[in-house]
Amino acid sequence: MAWNEPGGDGKDPWGGHRKKEQGPPDLDEIVKKVQDKLSGLFGGGNSSTGSGDGGGSEGLSWSAIGFIAVILLVIWGLFGFYTVQPAELGVITRFGRFDRIAQQGLNWRWPYPVEQVQKVNVEKVRSISHKALMLTKDENIVEIEVVVQYSLTDAKAYLFEVLDTEDTLRQATESALREVVGTSNMDAVLTSERTRVAADTKKLIQEIVNRYQTGQTVSSVSMQNAQPPAAVKAAFDDVIKAREDQERSKNKAHAYANEVVEKAKGDADQLREQARGYKAQVIARSEGETRRFLSILKEYERAPQITRQRLYLESMESVLSNTSKVMVDVQGGNNLLVLPLNQLLGNTTFNTTPQTKTTPGIPTSRLISPENMRLDDPRNRGGR
Repeated sequence: MAWNEPGGDGKDPWGGHRKKEQGPPDLDEIVKKVQDKLSGLFGGGNSSTGSGDGGGSEGLSWSAIGFIAVILLVIWGLFGFYTVQPAELGVITRFGRFDRIAQQGLNWRWPYPVEQVQKVNVEKVRSISHKALMLTKDENIVEIEVVVQYSLTDAKAYLFEVLDTEDTLRQATESALREVVGTSNMDAVLTSERTRVAADTKKLIQEIVNRYQTGQTVSSVSMQNAQPPAAVKAAFDDVIKAREDQERSKNKAHAYANEVVEKAKGDADQLREQARGYKAQVIARSEGETRRFLSILKEYERAPQITRQRLYLESMESVLSNTSKVMVDVQGGNNLLVLPLNQLLGNTTFNTTPQTKTTPGIPTSRLISPENMRLDDPRNRGGR
C-alpha cells in the first residue's frame, strides 16, 4: 500500500512522519486570558467557561477604572507646571483665546489642550536694519541705511494685535524715513542734519507702531550710511571736500581774529592802567608840591630872611650836585679861575674847555655870588 493512501501508516518514503496540522490561535481565548489577569490584579472575579448557564466574565471593576483615571489625571496635571524667566512674561491662552499674563517664577496652568503658554522676552533689545533709496526735497536721490533698536513693552499686543510685528516695524521705518528725508535737502541729510533726521524718524516710527498697537517701543534710530548714488559719488565727494576746506579756512580766520582782538584789548587795558597810574602819580606829586609849598610859605611868613637863605642853599646844592663844572668866586677880582678838573677829579670824560659864557662888562663872580643875587627876583630865594 502506498504511503500516502488512506489507511496507510503515514510514513513517507524517507522515514519521516507527517506532523499534525495546527490552525491559527483562537482570538477569543487570548482576550479571556488578558481579562483573567486584569481581574486578578484589581480584585475582580475569575472568568470561567462552561457548557451550562454559569459561565461568563465580570470584566474590570469600577474601583480599578477610577484608580486608573486618577493616576492619569495626576500625570496630566504635572504637565501644567512651567517657569517664567526674570526677563520674560508668560501669555496664557485658553482654547486659543487670551486669558491672562503670568509673572516671573514657577506657575501652573491647565495642561494642553486646555491652556497654552507663550513666553515673551520683554527686556531684550531687538534691532532691524533698513536700506533704501530716498528722494530729497531738492529732488536729489540719496542712499540711506538705518538701524532701529526696539524692545517689547506689551506682550499681549505683540502676540495678538498684528500678524507680523517685525515686518510691520520695517514698513513703518521706511515710511517714516521717506517722509523725513522728503522734507530735507540732500546736503543737510548727508552732512549737518543727520542727527535731526534720525531723531525725527524715531519719533514718527513710534507714532506709527502705537497706532497699529504692536507692543513695541523704539529706543534708538541710527544712520549707518548716507551717501549719494554711485554715479555721482565722486563729484559729491569733491563738493564735500571743498566745503570742509571752506570751514577750515573760516575757523582759522576766526581764530586769528580772536587772537588780534584779544591782544588789542590787552594793550588797551594796559594803556588805560598806565594812564590811570600816571594820572594818580601827577595828582599825588601835585598835591605833594602844593603841601610842600604851603608849608614853606608858612615858614617864610615867620622868617623871610632865613627861609630865602635856606632855599638858595638847597637850590645851589641841587644844581651843583648835577653839573660837571666847578666855578670859584674870587673875592675882589673879575677873573674866572679855571682849574684842570680832569686831573683834580680824575674824570677824563669832562670837557676842559670853559663852556660858560660871560656878558661883557659884567663880572663873572656876580653870576654866582649869593651877595650879588637880586632879592626881589622870584627865581632867587637868597641874597640880600
